Amino acid sequence: MGRNLQRGGRLRPVDLARGHGLSTQAIRNYEEAGVLPAADRTPHGHRAYTPLHAQALRAFLALVPGHGHRTAASIMRAVNRGAVDEAFHLIDDSHAQLLDDRRTLRAVERALGDLESGTAPGPGAGSGPAPVSGAGGTFIGPLAHKLGIRPATLRAWERAGVVRPRRDPRTGYRVYDEADVRDARLAHQLRRGGYPLEQIAPLIARVREAGGPGPLRAALRDWQGRLSARGRAMLAGAAELEAYLRERG
Repeated sequence: MGRNLQRGGRLRPVDLARGHGLSTQAIRNYEEAGVLPAADRTPHGHRAYTPLHAQALRAFLALVPGHGHRTAASIMRAVNRGAVDEAFHLIDDSHAQLLDDRRTLRAVERALGDLESGTAPGPGAGSGPAPVSGAGGTFIGPLAHKLGIRPATLRAWERAGVVRPRRDPRTGYRVYDEADVRDARLAHQLRRGGYPLEQIAPLIARVREAGGPGPLRAALRDWQGRLSARGRAMLAGAAELEAYLRERG
Protein backbone atom coordinates (compact mmCIF):
# COMPACT_ATOMS: atom_id res chain seq x y z
CA MET A 1 0.00 0.00 0.00
CA GLY A 2 2.79 2.42 0.94
CA ARG A 3 4.32 2.58 -2.56
CA ASN A 4 0.95 3.41 -4.11
CA LEU A 5 0.56 6.30 -1.67
CA GLN A 6 3.79 8.02 -2.67
CA ARG A 7 3.16 11.66 -3.60
CA GLY A 8 6.01 14.09 -3.98
CA GLY A 9 9.37 13.83 -2.21
CA ARG A 10 10.40 11.67 0.67
CA LEU A 11 10.12 12.88 4.24
CA ARG A 12 11.83 11.57 7.34
CA PRO A 13 10.00 11.07 10.65
CA VAL A 14 11.76 14.16 11.98
CA ASP A 15 10.39 16.18 9.04
CA LEU A 16 6.85 15.29 10.05
CA ALA A 17 7.48 15.73 13.75
CA ARG A 18 9.28 19.06 13.65
CA GLY A 19 6.40 21.22 12.50
CA HIS A 20 4.01 19.98 15.16
CA GLY A 21 6.21 19.81 18.23
CA LEU A 22 6.11 16.01 18.23
CA SER A 23 8.78 13.41 18.74
CA THR A 24 9.87 11.07 15.98
CA GLN A 25 8.69 8.21 18.19
CA ALA A 26 5.20 9.74 18.18
CA ILE A 27 5.23 9.68 14.38
CA ARG A 28 6.23 6.02 14.38
CA ASN A 29 3.54 5.28 16.96
CA TYR A 30 0.89 6.98 14.82
CA GLU A 31 1.90 4.87 11.85
CA GLU A 32 1.81 1.66 13.88
CA ALA A 33 -1.63 2.62 15.24
CA GLY A 34 -2.98 3.16 11.72
CA VAL A 35 -3.42 6.91 12.16
CA LEU A 36 -0.92 7.39 9.34
CA PRO A 37 -0.84 5.15 6.28
CA ALA A 38 1.97 2.63 6.10
CA ALA A 39 5.27 4.14 4.95
CA ASP A 40 7.67 2.73 2.41
CA ARG A 41 11.13 1.73 3.55
CA THR A 42 14.49 2.75 2.14
CA PRO A 43 17.02 0.05 1.18
CA HIS A 44 18.48 0.58 4.66
CA GLY A 45 15.14 -0.01 6.35
CA HIS A 46 14.36 3.62 7.24
CA ARG A 47 10.80 4.89 6.97
CA ALA A 48 10.16 7.09 3.94
CA TYR A 49 7.14 9.31 4.38
CA THR A 50 5.56 11.53 1.74
CA PRO A 51 3.51 14.74 1.65
CA LEU A 52 0.44 12.48 1.87
CA HIS A 53 1.59 11.35 5.30
CA ALA A 54 2.12 14.97 6.28
CA GLN A 55 -1.48 15.73 5.30
CA ALA A 56 -2.71 12.70 7.23
CA LEU A 57 -0.91 13.98 10.32
CA ARG A 58 -2.41 17.45 9.86
CA ALA A 59 -5.87 15.93 9.54
CA PHE A 60 -5.47 13.83 12.65
CA LEU A 61 -4.13 16.68 14.79
CA ALA A 62 -6.94 18.94 13.54
CA LEU A 63 -9.57 16.32 14.39
CA VAL A 64 -8.37 15.80 17.97
CA PRO A 65 -9.64 19.09 19.53
CA GLY A 66 -13.17 18.56 18.23
CA HIS A 67 -13.55 14.81 18.50
CA GLY A 68 -11.03 13.73 21.10
CA HIS A 69 -7.89 11.66 20.61
CA ARG A 70 -9.61 8.27 20.60
CA THR A 71 -12.31 9.15 18.07
CA ALA A 72 -9.89 11.08 15.88
CA ALA A 73 -7.63 8.03 15.74
CA SER A 74 -10.59 5.81 14.85
CA ILE A 75 -11.61 8.19 12.07
CA MET A 76 -8.13 8.12 10.57
CA ARG A 77 -7.83 4.35 10.83
CA ALA A 78 -11.14 3.96 9.02
CA VAL A 79 -10.07 6.32 6.24
CA ASN A 80 -6.68 4.64 5.85
CA ARG A 81 -8.23 1.23 5.35
CA GLY A 82 -10.75 2.62 2.85
CA ALA A 83 -13.80 2.55 5.16
CA VAL A 84 -14.74 6.18 4.55
CA ASP A 85 -18.42 5.67 5.43
CA GLU A 86 -17.36 4.31 8.81
CA ALA A 87 -15.30 7.45 9.35
CA PHE A 88 -18.29 9.62 8.47
CA HIS A 89 -20.42 7.67 10.94
CA LEU A 90 -17.91 8.41 13.71
CA ILE A 91 -17.97 12.09 12.77
CA ASP A 92 -21.78 12.08 12.80
CA ASP A 93 -21.74 10.58 16.30
CA SER A 94 -19.50 13.41 17.53
CA HIS A 95 -21.78 16.04 16.01
CA ALA A 96 -24.80 14.36 17.60
CA GLN A 97 -23.07 14.46 20.98
CA LEU A 98 -22.27 18.14 20.52
CA LEU A 99 -25.91 18.84 19.67
CA ASP A 100 -27.03 16.90 22.74
CA ASP A 101 -24.60 18.90 24.89
CA ARG A 102 -26.00 22.14 23.47
CA ARG A 103 -29.52 21.01 24.34
CA THR A 104 -28.35 20.12 27.83
CA LEU A 105 -26.81 23.56 28.21
CA ARG A 106 -30.10 25.17 27.24
CA ALA A 107 -31.89 22.96 29.77
CA VAL A 108 -29.47 24.07 32.50
CA GLU A 109 -30.01 27.69 31.53
CA ARG A 110 -33.77 27.19 31.77
CA ALA A 111 -33.37 25.51 35.14
CA LEU A 112 -31.26 28.40 36.35
CA GLY A 113 -33.85 30.84 35.07
CA ASP A 114 -36.47 28.98 37.08
CA LEU A 115 -34.22 29.13 40.11
CA GLU A 116 -33.62 32.85 39.75
CA SER A 117 -37.33 33.51 39.29
CA GLY A 118 -38.10 31.49 42.40
CA THR A 119 -40.16 28.82 40.65
CA ALA A 120 -37.43 26.12 40.46
CA PRO A 121 -39.51 23.23 39.11
CA GLY A 122 -38.34 19.72 39.80
CA PRO A 123 -37.30 17.21 37.15
CA GLY A 124 -39.88 16.55 34.50
CA ALA A 125 -41.27 20.06 34.62
CA GLY A 126 -44.09 20.48 32.16
CA SER A 127 -45.18 16.87 32.47
CA GLY A 128 -46.83 17.03 35.86
CA PRO A 129 -45.65 17.36 39.45
CA ALA A 130 -42.55 15.63 40.74
CA PRO A 131 -43.28 12.24 42.27
CA VAL A 132 -43.90 12.29 46.00
CA SER A 133 -43.34 9.06 47.86
CA GLY A 134 -43.48 10.37 51.36
CA ALA A 135 -44.89 13.26 53.32
CA GLY A 136 -43.14 16.45 52.25
CA GLY A 137 -40.77 14.90 49.74
CA THR A 138 -39.76 12.07 47.48
CA PHE A 139 -37.73 8.95 48.16
CA ILE A 140 -34.50 7.99 46.40
CA GLY A 141 -36.00 5.43 44.01
CA PRO A 142 -38.65 7.65 42.40
CA LEU A 143 -36.23 10.58 42.14
CA ALA A 144 -33.52 8.46 40.52
CA HIS A 145 -36.08 7.05 38.08
CA LYS A 146 -37.30 10.52 37.16
CA LEU A 147 -33.76 11.71 36.48
CA GLY A 148 -32.80 8.55 34.59
CA ILE A 149 -29.94 7.69 36.94
CA ARG A 150 -29.27 5.00 39.53
CA PRO A 151 -29.99 5.43 43.24
CA ALA A 152 -26.27 4.77 43.81
CA THR A 153 -25.55 7.96 41.85
CA LEU A 154 -27.74 10.00 44.19
CA ARG A 155 -25.98 8.45 47.15
CA ALA A 156 -22.63 9.44 45.62
CA TRP A 157 -23.90 12.97 45.11
CA GLU A 158 -24.95 13.07 48.75
CA ARG A 159 -21.45 12.03 49.84
CA ALA A 160 -20.04 14.81 47.64
CA GLY A 161 -22.37 17.37 49.25
CA VAL A 162 -24.40 18.00 46.10
CA VAL A 163 -27.72 16.94 47.68
CA ARG A 164 -28.60 16.86 51.36
CA PRO A 165 -31.73 14.77 51.89
CA ARG A 166 -33.14 14.38 55.37
CA ARG A 167 -33.93 11.02 56.91
CA ASP A 168 -37.46 9.95 57.67
CA PRO A 169 -37.43 9.55 61.48
CA ARG A 170 -39.74 6.54 61.32
CA THR A 171 -38.18 4.53 58.47
CA GLY A 172 -34.71 6.04 58.15
CA TYR A 173 -35.25 6.45 54.39
CA ARG A 174 -33.80 9.42 52.57
CA VAL A 175 -36.41 12.07 51.79
CA TYR A 176 -35.67 14.67 49.12
CA ASP A 177 -37.52 17.94 49.51
CA GLU A 178 -38.13 20.51 46.78
CA ALA A 179 -34.68 22.08 47.17
CA ASP A 180 -32.99 18.67 46.99
CA VAL A 181 -34.89 17.84 43.81
CA ARG A 182 -33.82 21.16 42.33
CA ASP A 183 -30.19 20.56 43.28
CA ALA A 184 -30.27 17.00 41.91
CA ARG A 185 -31.72 18.23 38.65
CA LEU A 186 -29.07 20.91 38.25
CA ALA A 187 -26.32 18.46 39.19
CA HIS A 188 -27.58 15.94 36.64
CA GLN A 189 -27.53 18.51 33.88
CA LEU A 190 -24.08 19.80 34.83
CA ARG A 191 -22.72 16.25 34.89
CA ARG A 192 -24.02 15.79 31.35
CA GLY A 193 -22.13 18.98 30.50
CA GLY A 194 -18.87 17.39 31.58
CA TYR A 195 -18.43 18.98 34.99
CA PRO A 196 -16.91 16.80 37.75
CA LEU A 197 -18.62 16.50 41.12
CA GLU A 198 -15.84 18.40 42.85
CA GLN A 199 -16.77 21.45 40.76
CA ILE A 200 -20.53 20.94 40.97
CA ALA A 201 -20.74 20.67 44.74
CA PRO A 202 -19.41 24.20 45.44
CA LEU A 203 -21.69 25.63 42.75
CA ILE A 204 -24.75 23.99 44.26
CA ALA A 205 -23.68 25.09 47.73
CA ARG A 206 -23.38 28.68 46.54
CA VAL A 207 -26.80 28.50 44.93
CA ARG A 208 -28.21 27.41 48.30
CA GLU A 209 -26.49 30.21 50.11
CA ALA A 210 -27.27 33.91 50.00
CA GLY A 211 -24.63 34.39 47.31
CA GLY A 212 -27.21 33.35 44.70
CA PRO A 213 -26.67 31.58 41.37
CA GLY A 214 -23.85 33.79 40.09
CA PRO A 215 -21.20 31.03 40.13
CA LEU A 216 -23.50 28.80 38.11
CA ARG A 217 -23.91 31.55 35.53
CA ALA A 218 -20.14 31.77 35.22
CA ALA A 219 -19.93 28.00 34.75
CA LEU A 220 -22.55 28.16 32.01
CA ARG A 221 -20.61 30.86 30.18
CA ASP A 222 -17.50 28.70 30.37
CA TRP A 223 -19.47 25.69 29.16
CA GLN A 224 -20.88 27.69 26.24
CA GLY A 225 -17.39 28.79 25.30
CA ARG A 226 -16.10 25.23 25.35
CA LEU A 227 -18.97 24.02 23.16
CA SER A 228 -18.37 26.82 20.67
CA ALA A 229 -14.65 26.03 20.58
CA ARG A 230 -15.46 22.37 20.00
CA GLY A 231 -17.79 23.26 17.14
CA ARG A 232 -15.14 25.40 15.47
CA ALA A 233 -12.55 22.68 16.00
CA MET A 234 -14.84 20.21 14.24
CA LEU A 235 -15.02 22.55 11.26
CA ALA A 236 -11.24 22.87 11.16
CA GLY A 237 -10.86 19.11 11.44
CA ALA A 238 -13.36 18.55 8.64
CA ALA A 239 -11.41 20.87 6.33
CA GLU A 240 -8.13 19.04 6.93
CA LEU A 241 -9.78 15.64 6.58
CA GLU A 242 -11.37 16.69 3.29
CA ALA A 243 -7.95 17.80 2.05
CA TYR A 244 -6.55 14.41 3.01
CA LEU A 245 -9.38 12.56 1.25
CA ARG A 246 -8.74 14.58 -1.91
CA GLU A 247 -5.03 13.85 -1.71
CA ARG A 248 -5.68 10.13 -1.35
CA GLY A 249 -7.86 10.24 -4.47
